[in-house]
Amino acid sequence: QVQLVESGGGLVQPGGSLRLSCAASGFTFSTTAMRWYRQAPGKERELVASISSVGGLTNYADSVKGRFTIARDNTKNTLYLQMNSLKPEDTAVYYCSSVRRGRPEYWGQGTQVTVSS
Repeated sequence: QVQLVESGGGLVQPGGSLRLSCAASGFTFSTTAMRWYRQAPGKERELVASISSVGGLTNYADSVKGRFTIARDNTKNTLYLQMNSLKPEDTAVYYCSSVRRGRPEYWGQGTQVTVSS
């Protein structure tokens, strides 16, 4: 069955960095576009970044442009999100999703990122 398993979250001080990973299985990762979303307490889930199947096209929310980088390794079936210059407002549960016909299809369980001093 399809599995998306996020890891790499944690507590970090403002200005710090984290790298999230999303290990995928149960589908053809190399031909599937992927996304990172996040959801802060009391807020709707928002799209953070997306990447095409071969990694040539990426898009970012304005709030993370220049600070976050989405990447993928199709040989390892793994999606990444490098997060630099973290701010308290980046605190959220981060989810990876696969994309089918322009919409998220499968979701991971999420990983908590907390930015606080």
